[in-house]
Amino acid sequence: MGKTIAIFNQKGGVGKTTTNINLAACLALKGKKVLILDIDPQGNTTSGVGISKKGLDRTTYEILVDDSITPEEAIIHTSVENMDIIPASVQLAGAEIELVQLEGREKRLKKAIDRIKSNYDYIFIDCPPSLGLLTINSLTAVDSVLIPIQCEFYALEGVSQLMSTIELVKKSLNPNLQIQGVILSMFDGRTNLSIQVVEEVKKYFREKVYTTVIPRNVRLAEAPSYGMPITEYDPKSAGAAAYHEFAEEFLDLEAEE
Repeated sequence: MGKTIAIFNQKGGVGKTTTNINLAACLALKGKKVLILDIDPQGNTTSGVGISKKGLDRTTYEILVDDSITPEEAIIHTSVENMDIIPASVQLAGAEIELVQLEGREKRLKKAIDRIKSNYDYIFIDCPPSLGLLTINSLTAVDSVLIPIQCEFYALEGVSQLMSTIELVKKSLNPNLQIQGVILSMFDGRTNLSIQVVEEVKKYFREKVYTTVIPRNVRLAEAPSYGMPITEYDPKSAGAAAYHEFAEEFLDLEAEE
């Protein structure tokens, strides 16, 4: 069975989508079969791999609210070999309200993912930056949570709330939920602030923090607007090197489990 991982932080702009796309692409290049699932109404993961959000009639939204649509019908192959996506649509913004009335509303995504789990080595879910029903569905459906944290002044603000959300889901809906790890993003080694943030995050999360740190990199920021992972947009950039290193570390730690 594949492993399912939610990429989650209720703070926006911390590198969730960048990590989702580029970690998945690097793992796919290493021969792993990967699915990325976009459950964020903004649909940045979808456009970030070059898929237009207009005119899609099979998306995460349909899987959540329509029992007659299977997850297999929503899968699209990306330009990266071994990497598929279930895209998002703007209709997800209204899904929170619709889900409230549906039976088993917190477990609808889990039901869908369980159908396709065995077809992949890894399934990554890009969560919205909020704590609503879409996020609860994601945390209920997965084995673990990968937390991106930006190396900035307010990095740890909201982390205790994030941890209590994870604990709440663990207690009531998903007892086996684990922390996969914490990845630090947008690191600038020239500033004392970035270095201090790394130390603070390591103090809080201890051995859960990955050694690899993702640098602040212009090419990484540009890649989504061209609908490409960094591995295709600029494979020789510092950002691409960092995500390849992260994928290696990710797999090494997986092998130790």
